[in-house]
Amino acid sequence: MLAVPISRGQLAKVISKVSACLAQPYEELLRLLPEEKIVNAEETGHQVNGQHWWTWCFRAELYVLYHLDAHRSADVLMQMLGEEFAGTLGCDCFPAYQRYMHECNIVIQFCLAHLIRDVKFLTTLPGAAAKAYGERLRTLLRELFQIIHARAEYSAREYRRQLQAKREEIVTAGTREVPDSQHCQAMAKRLRKHGAAYFTFITTPGIEPTNNVAEQAIRFVVIDRHITQGTRSEGGNRWSERIWTVIATCAAQGLSVYEFLCASLRGFWEGTAQPSLVPQD
Repeated sequence: MLAVPISRGQLAKVISKVSACLAQPYEELLRLLPEEKIVNAEETGHQVNGQHWWTWCFRAELYVLYHLDAHRSADVLMQMLGEEFAGTLGCDCFPAYQRYMHECNIVIQFCLAHLIRDVKFLTTLPGAAAKAYGERLRTLLRELFQIIHARAEYSAREYRRQLQAKREEIVTAGTREVPDSQHCQAMAKRLRKHGAAYFTFITTPGIEPTNNVAEQAIRFVVIDRHITQGTRSEGGNRWSERIWTVIATCAAQGLSVYEFLCASLRGFWEGTAQPSLVPQD
């Protein structure tokens, strides 16, 4: 079977039509997102006609939603999740998430993996006091994860008690007898201000202590960025958001991307019902 050549203009028209047929399933997830009990978020850079934009990734249990925006601020979170988001947001400690937490009274689970990385850095600092401070925190965090990995050995009540006790040890060790090092002082300030948000998972069932699910969901977008060098128009932005959302959500739900696209195109062109990405109960 011979391949039929297609011009750049013809390809652009095809992409535009496919993008249009994916608008409905994308908008359905967009409306559903603020109602989720748990959402993990991550963001990465994106180029739009040479301008620096951002790809935001929102990972719910059974779907992933991507959003391209010129900003990397809490305003994007307020737009996507709302100012009255009643769920729990898993994320890193980037200032946008801090502002969202404080201005909108949002429950946050800051990523413990990021905290561990920063604590490890403290152990490489010059000066015995700074290294000892970092090692002390690193040991306590290691003990915390030993408790997590031994979950089956405890009753629910004892498991929570062990975690809470270790949380208090970590925050106390991180905020008392802090060396004069700039990095150590910054860590102490972070734990004083946001320490509780690193341990939301202790009291909120279903919350993971790390933001790994969102970081994994955004990896293929980073690969796409390296290959395509970004987008060049509003239409390209919408296409990227929608097709990335379809690919990642189909993977999360065990669906065929090809079959979903075929059904979407058929419904769009024939004026019949289109398939949905909204998880079914």
